[in-house]
Amino acid sequence: MFSKVLIANRGEIALRIIRVCKQFGIKTVAVYSEADRDSLHVRFADEAVCIGPPPSKESYLKIPRIIAAAEVTNADAIHPGYGFLAENASFSEICNTSGIKFIGPSPEMITSMGDKALAKETMKKAGVPVVPGSEGVVKDVGEATEIANGIGFPIIIKAVAGGGGRGMRIVREVSEIENAFKTARHEAEQGFNNPDVYIEKFIEQPRHVEVQVFGDQHGNVVHFGERDCSVQRRHQKLIEESPSPIVDENLRTKMGEASMKGCLAVNYEGAGTIEYLVDKDKNFYFMEMNTRIQVEHPVTEEVTGHDLIKLQLRVGAGERLPRKRIRSEGHAIECRINAEDPANNFRPAPGRITDFHMPGGFGVRIDTHSYAGYVVPPHYDSLIAKLVVFAQSREGAIQKMSSALDEFTVTGIKTTIPFHRQVMRNETFRSGRFDTRFLESFVYEPEN
Repeated sequence: MFSKVLIANRGEIALRIIRVCKQFGIKTVAVYSEADRDSLHVRFADEAVCIGPPPSKESYLKIPRIIAAAEVTNADAIHPGYGFLAENASFSEICNTSGIKFIGPSPEMITSMGDKALAKETMKKAGVPVVPGSEGVVKDVGEATEIANGIGFPIIIKAVAGGGGRGMRIVREVSEIENAFKTARHEAEQGFNNPDVYIEKFIEQPRHVEVQVFGDQHGNVVHFGERDCSVQRRHQKLIEESPSPIVDENLRTKMGEASMKGCLAVNYEGAGTIEYLVDKDKNFYFMEMNTRIQVEHPVTEEVTGHDLIKLQLRVGAGERLPRKRIRSEGHAIECRINAEDPANNFRPAPGRITDFHMPGGFGVRIDTHSYAGYVVPPHYDSLIAKLVVFAQSREGAIQKMSSALDEFTVTGIKTTIPFHRQVMRNETFRSGRFDTRFLESFVYEPEN
């Protein structure tokens, strides 16, 4: 096992990793920007190194400064968390050449799954169902039109290096292709410094269901069941749950087996998530693979009883995965509590938290780095807490989440707590019969 781990991240995930390291007796190093000087991950790590000013590109994305921090503190491993450099192949490679273990996949694995067109082709060869579409990068409007006519409308144009809904356009008729193609390429170039796009058939009324996978250094892979992430806004997840309300045992087996085939095809190491679209007939199609731990990993932990961060460290240190099938029971739901104003189109709401009271009780979990007096900076993701509940049934989990949200008090800034309260009361959500367009018809009523 490692003797000292540097966490190349911030916020709740950095604090989460620090806690697991302490259970192993591993020393920890926090890196932080000037804006995060008072963050809890800085306070609770054994050592802390300031790596630059508030902007991410000058701190958390500055690879030379992070490597220097690891070297000066004699860290023998780096955990990237999620976001920032977690899926950066160059960072993984530099860690390895510097003699520092990158707790995650190899540069080759990250590259093969990071290029979405290449990932799709890799999964297709492995026997994983994929959405019909282009064989790779689409070069021009003429080729886009030909492909669209071949697979049928509607289609979706996606950035090869994309994520978070950027560089993505839905096209429902041929007259829309030229403008959508050019717009998607422009957004892709601006957002990812790569204008390449590809085309897929657009799946109507889809559910967004993902499978948690793990691979070790000995060629073993396992899956930990699925999560449903269909409640999302502009392709950003807001609520996640496990198991999915629409996945039965037969579909779960098929998705799990397909996911493990995909992992074996790239000799995958570490935590990963394979994301699928599931249509109304329960056909599932590979969408993308995230080669890191996910924000929503706690719901999987709650239903399986496995600490996935701990497993990341074990696998990174060369240990073997459990060979037995991972079983789950009960139901878990996670609400992302963001510093956003749901009454104003979820506008970011940074600022000082004046009061912060967390709910408690059996089956209630809070992953957070926030506290009364903490200043939420405007420079990063707006997530301030993850509220997770576990119960024996979905109905019980919804009721427990409703009670926990009523007890969760954050003042001084606007948050998404009132929004989540209303979703838990919504009959469509409670029925489990919804898709990724759920919020298009959901009407939020501002609370007094």
